[in-house]
Amino acid sequence: MLRTYKAVLRGDRVEWIDTPPEPARPTPVHITLLEDGPEPVASRGAEMGRILEQLAQSGGLAGIDPLEWQREVRQDRTLPGREE
Repeated sequence: MLRTYKAVLRGDRVEWIDTPPEPARPTPVHITLLEDGPEPVASRGAEMGRILEQLAQSGGLAGIDPLEWQREVRQDRTLPGREE
């Protein structure tokens, strides 16, 4: 069974994200480039922290009525055979 290890290719070097394999000898590999792959976790964490800080400063979700929001999202309608 083939095993998969996460890594980032930087130029001609492979930077391991997960625990790298420990081959005892040179090992042939196939590398597949992912289209628009995810950014490294470290850069996403800083961005997420900044966004959460903005949300906290704006008062968060306190100004949202959950029942009104749910009705708006669901776009409730009268079911056939039932009166309002």
